[in-house]
Amino acid sequence: MDNSKGRDELPAVAQQFLHELGAVRRLSPLSVAAYRRDLQRLSKLAEGRPMPDLTAADVRRAAGRLHSLGLAPASIARMLSAWRTFFRHLAARGLASSNPALGIRGPRRPQRLPKALAPDQAVALASQRTGQGALALRDHAIVELLYSSGLRLSELVALDLRPYAAERSRPASLGWIDLGEREVTVTGKGSKRRSVPVGQPAVDSLRAWLAARPTLAPEAQRALFVSTRGTRLSPRSIQVRLQQLAARLGLGVRVHPHVLRHSMASHLLQSSGDLRAVQELLGHANISTTQVYTRLDWQHLAKAYDAYHPRARRKA
Repeated sequence: MDNSKGRDELPAVAQQFLHELGAVRRLSPLSVAAYRRDLQRLSKLAEGRPMPDLTAADVRRAAGRLHSLGLAPASIARMLSAWRTFFRHLAARGLASSNPALGIRGPRRPQRLPKALAPDQAVALASQRTGQGALALRDHAIVELLYSSGLRLSELVALDLRPYAAERSRPASLGWIDLGEREVTVTGKGSKRRSVPVGQPAVDSLRAWLAARPTLAPEAQRALFVSTRGTRLSPRSIQVRLQQLAARLGLGVRVHPHVLRHSMASHLLQSSGDLRAVQELLGHANISTTQVYTRLDWQHLAKAYDAYHPRARRKA
């Protein structure tokens, strides 16, 4: 008998929880999908036991099992957080007597500094355009925008040409570009929306891409960046193209989208020393685990960006 069928299916209590995350709490589809994966892992580790009946010892053993399988401490911590949220949902509805994940900590995370390119490497990568045609213009615009605005890969992929309202089976836009205002609006972690400046080189490369985009994208396509099939470009495609570009330039380092995000933050912070401005630009909830999130007004952000970012438009 094949026991693999339905292996990733979740019980009704978990399905209801996921539905509430999307329909009631309005979490993004990516966040709901991440919760689903974490609950699927818990269900598998429970080995057939009903999820509402799990105890603190069960959750502790599950976390230990994940550690023994070589899962990163950050991933285990994220799963424990998702499990705590799920059990809190059950307890609030009388479906569980307590929260067995409460107080259980994952393995200690190693303190690692984010990897960043040197300023000349980042500028060379952003400035380089390899090849001719629409794809070369698209890839150039992607790299310029990643380094200019420090977007997460998921935020970049979700960008639309403009803000679209929800219609039929398509949800409202999560992000869009406004070249007239030189800014990009994105929806980050926790469904928090923010606007970030876009440097002039990125604006120029985006205008060039938009002029060529109709050769690939059908008229009804919302996505800013599309594939050769006219569909929204996938995260994996962007990762591969960026690695190939870095290899052709001979940078000697493995470049992925988050490296450009770290580079933007590092270079801006080195020049300005304005930690709170960088915090706001990146969409971080806290400066550190002990500091409270501080919002800055748009004028201050734009001023810090134009004055210090290596790719910003500077006035004589």
